[in-house]
Amino acid sequence: MEKALSEKGLRFGAPVFIRVFKESKELELWLETENNFELFQTYDICSFSGYLGPKLRQGDRQSPEGFYYVPPGSMNPASQFHLSFNIGYPNTFDRGHGRTGSAIMIHGNCVSIGCYAMTDAGIEEIYALADAALRGGQPFFRVHVFPFRMTDRNMEKYSRTRWAGFWGNLKEGYDFFETTGWPPKVLVQGGRYKFEG
Repeated sequence: MEKALSEKGLRFGAPVFIRVFKESKELELWLETENNFELFQTYDICSFSGYLGPKLRQGDRQSPEGFYYVPPGSMNPASQFHLSFNIGYPNTFDRGHGRTGSAIMIHGNCVSIGCYAMTDAGIEEIYALADAALRGGQPFFRVHVFPFRMTDRNMEKYSRTRWAGFWGNLKEGYDFFETTGWPPKVLVQGGRYKFEG
């Protein structure tokens, strides 16, 4: 991993940022540089449960979508699923919309009921980089979870679904990062996500 980082001009211990895409079953891990965040690696997601769309309630076997963050206390090196971290569902937005549930993780062991399950090899790299970032002073790292890549084409494809309005709000945060190279500060106002630099 050290060699792979150095080949891309990235540093072990640098702040991290994670994006998850349900439809393509991909997890992207980004690392901060002097100028922006650069993509280090894209990992295949072994499994997530449910369909495209947010998690609504405890026990619905649905994996959430939205903007989450992980502080040091949410890291679990002794997980029964090899390694794990709690993404922080439900967040302020979820609670404001009456969504319930708990213990939503990104973890290893390749099995999921509401979580995002990785291979053990994948979670080892992800966990190591995230843990090093937190130990290096990053107060928390952001995890942005999307149903799909929020391109105009995909937005049109899903424009008549139940979640089109919600996904339009997610796209604002997606576009912020795509445009600036920096994850936005995420707020909740009037029942919607708001984004600031």
